[in-house]
Amino acid sequence: MSGLSTHVLDTALGRPGHGIKLHLYRATDTPTLLSSHTTNADGRTDDPLLSADAFALGTYEIVFEVADYFRAAHAQTSEPPFLDEVRLRFTITEQSHYHVPLLLSPWSYSTYRGS
Repeated sequence: MSGLSTHVLDTALGRPGHGIKLHLYRATDTPTLLSSHTTNADGRTDDPLLSADAFALGTYEIVFEVADYFRAAHAQTSEPPFLDEVRLRFTITEQSHYHVPLLLSPWSYSTYRGS
């Protein structure tokens, strides 16, 4: 089944990143906002970023607004936080499920194509 999902893990605290606003864009010369979400207590969104019926091949970008999360979850975070937002740009090349997790700390992040 096709679709796109994400979740956020706070690697510094060893727990899900909850309450993080994120936005999915179709990446073109003029990016198109497709959906906006907020991560739940499990660090996931309640709905897929792209459902099977909206799924299409192409390049996308997820923008995670992380500054407010760091202010709330990490008392020692600098002001302003080192990371304000994290932009993950990726390309969907096949009709299958794509899961794009964000592993996050106040000073760094990483991602991968999950299952």
